[in-house]
Parts: sequence; structure tokens; C-alpha cells
Amino acid sequence: MPTIRRALLSVTDKTGLVPFAHGLHDLGVELISTGGTAKLLRDASIPVREVSEVTGFPEMLDGRVKTMHPKITGGILAIRENPEHCAALEAHGIPQIDLVCVNLYEFEKAAANPHTPLKELIESIDIGGPTMIRSAAKNYQDVAVVTSDLAKKAFARTADYDRAISRKLACIDADAAALPEILDIRLPRQASLRYGENPHQQAAVYGAGGIGIVGAKQLHGKELSYNNLVDLDAAWALVGEFHCAAAAIIKHTNPAGCAEQANLSEAYLRALECDPVSAFGGVIGLNREVDEKTAQEIAKLFVEAVAAPGFSAAALEILRVKKNLRLLEVKKGGAALVVKSISGGFLAQTEDRHELRRSELRVVTKRAPTDEEWQALEFVWKVAKHVKSNAIVYARAGQTLGVGAGQMSRVDSVKLGAMKAVLPLAGSAVGSDAFFPFPDGLEEAVKNGATAFIQPGGSVKDNEVIAAADRLGVTMVFTGIRHFRH
Repeated sequence: MPTIRRALLSVTDKTGLVPFAHGLHDLGVELISTGGTAKLLRDASIPVREVSEVTGFPEMLDGRVKTMHPKITGGILAIRENPEHCAALEAHGIPQIDLVCVNLYEFEKAAANPHTPLKELIESIDIGGPTMIRSAAKNYQDVAVVTSDLAKKAFARTADYDRAISRKLACIDADAAALPEILDIRLPRQASLRYGENPHQQAAVYGAGGIGIVGAKQLHGKELSYNNLVDLDAAWALVGEFHCAAAAIIKHTNPAGCAEQANLSEAYLRALECDPVSAFGGVIGLNREVDEKTAQEIAKLFVEAVAAPGFSAAALEILRVKKNLRLLEVKKGGAALVVKSISGGFLAQTEDRHELRRSELRVVTKRAPTDEEWQALEFVWKVAKHVKSNAIVYARAGQTLGVGAGQMSRVDSVKLGAMKAVLPLAGSAVGSDAFFPFPDGLEEAVKNGATAFIQPGGSVKDNEVIAAADRLGVTMVFTGIRHFRH
């Protein structure tokens, strides 16, 4: 790179600027700057020429026009090895600029505040800054550009800036659709993973914002795997459904057990009780800070990872004895869109945030649920929402008893859930993520001891299913809402 003789400094965030400028001056570099930046440098006794002195024009239009002038952009964009470019600079008295140090108006900060007036938001859009950065980055062979790095990151910075403006302005219309016209996904790589779902697949995790599983703080344990992250996300989403202390043990994205109890240790033990064999090697999600008693119980089992809002000092001391156990401190947060890749593109949908309200449920059988059955039905519906379809869950109030996940027919899920159960199913409630297409699923569950059912309804054979429930003396409620999870 040619010797740097002249630098343009124009920054909003002036952190570290003075020592940087001192260093340039000590190297004999002439400094050119705009109003606020130039004042800071003069106050620090650093010689500087204002942009208006170079261009012969004052800053105009309330500062909207500063660096947008041929005597600035020409000095940046001229190719030094091109004789015609150099002749043009000389003919028009344009000084070469060899280094550009620019950061931008803080549009993202203004946009993050929902109360920022539109006029102020518009004035937070930087025009000259991105132009200077892009000009320098384009001519990177002759001009150094400093934003946070050189040319590649300079272009990435301006791309991020333009995206931020585009996204925010698209949201200003109150009638804007939840699903954008253009799906814009641009996230920094947080970490490269050892491999993906299998060792022959490459993988990385991307994200920003410090919330959810991607933004979690890992307090202990070895590196997280792709599969750990997927399972932890499933665990965290499930325990987030509950207001009381809750625990979920996840294996291959499905709950091996889930419970909601008065305290966390009891919730964990009830979740483990559902399927202790499958719990081995799983991941755990907890919606309360992990206390000493809960940690003591978790330490008895081999698990891959634990996600919780926090860990007490005593809990950490207990769990850190397990060298490889990953411990994640997670802040609550959800995704605006759920995105999945398919061949040739992506699918996007809003999050399934529907919350069950008893007042909206419809009892369709002659017998209404008892108070205990109501509690079990409300609990099991929350769990069924997080089980792969076709999903059938047996439960009692606050505890899963058997989980039938991902079968090709619903009656097979009913059978699988009962087969997996190690606790008695007598008097249990059954949650079905979608309607029973035939009475056979309900009849099979009743054989296994179920007495109460919750399902969306909507089958052409609903009347036959309801008639079967009445004949068998069980109760059933319809939600009118389906929870497929593919």
C-alpha cells in the first residue's frame, strides 16, 4: 500500500479518536475532518483541516451535506496507478486521501427506541459516512479504510447499516404484514461447531442480541454441539410455557419428561420419573434459578447440558464437579419469525404463541372434567404443543406419564405413549396436538386408563369420536387450535 500522507477522519462515536489522531500526526499524516470531529482534535492540540476548507464549500443543509464533494470523493476514489485519474486530481486541485476513518450516525440505536419520532429517525440516517466508507473500500488497493476493520468489513458494515434502515422503515407502517416481502437474515457467526448433526457435516451457530439459547452464557462444560443446541432450544421453549417451577428433560427434541410443581427440585424429580431410561444423556430445561437441592438431584444422572435463568453458587459448585456438563444461563426471548430451510429457499412463520384459556374451551361430551382433570388437561396441552407430530401425551396434573411422538398414525402415537409409560396411566389425561381422525385412538387410550381428553376437534368424524367418549364415560374438550410441530 502507498504511504499514507493524508487521512479523512469523520466519526460519530469518538471513543479512542484522539490517541489515534495523535499517532497519525506523529507519522506526518495531514488530517482532514468535519465539524464536531475537527473541534475535538483542535481541542486536543492536533492540527487539522476542515472539510469545508478543502472543498471551498461550507457544511450545508443542517449538516446533511459535508463530505459529499468531488474534492473529497475524488481524492478517495482515484486509482493511483492510473495516469488519467492522477491528471484529473491535479487539474482540479484535488488532494489524494489515503486513509478514511469513519463511523456512522447511530441509526440502530435510534431505531431500537420505539418512541423515536419519525423525523428524528430520518435524520439519523447517515449519507456521507456510508459513501466515504464504500468509496475507500472500493479503492482498497490505494486507500485504507477504518471502521472496525479494512475493506471486507467496511462493506459488511455499510450493508448492515442499509439493512437496518430498510427493516425499520418497513415496520413503520402499522398495517405492515408479520411476514416481510423480502426475508432478510443477516447474523454474525457466534461460533464454529465441531460438526453438524453428524460428523461429516460442517456447522456454525449464528445470532445476536444476547437472548435465548444462542445468546446464553455458558458457565461450565465442554463445547456445545449442534444437537445440544437444538435440544436445549426445545427444552427452553417448553419450560417457558409454565408459570410455576417447571422442568423438561429433552431427548432428540422431544420431552422424555416434563413437570410443573411448587418447587424446582420436585418438578425435576417428577419429570425424571416419567421416563428415567430415556432421560440418560438428555438435556434439561428449567424455568427457575437452579438451587442446591435441584443440583444435587441432577448430579445423580448423566446429562449433556442444563439451561436455566441462573444457578446459585452452591448449585454451580455441585454441578461443576462434572467436567463435561454444559451449564447455560439463559435470558428469556423469542424469535419474531420461525425460519426453516428447504431445497431452493426458506419457509417462515410466526411463532406458535397461543395460550390456552379455559373459558375458550368447549366441553363436547356429556361428562364435564373434574377439577383435577381440568388441571391435567391444561398441563398436558402445553406439553403436547412441544412434541413432534403426531403427538400424544398422557399426564396427570403437573406431570407427564407417557409421550408418544412423531408416529405416522395417531393411534400408533397413543400406543407408543402407553408403551413408554412407567407410571400408572389410570385416571390420566391425554393431549392430542391435532384431531382424532377416528375413534380408535381414543378407544386405545381408554384401554390404557385415560379418562379425559383434550384435542382441537375438526375431524369429519368428530361426532363418532364424541359418541365413543360418551359410550366409554370419559370427558373430552375441544380447543379449536391445532399444534402441529414438524
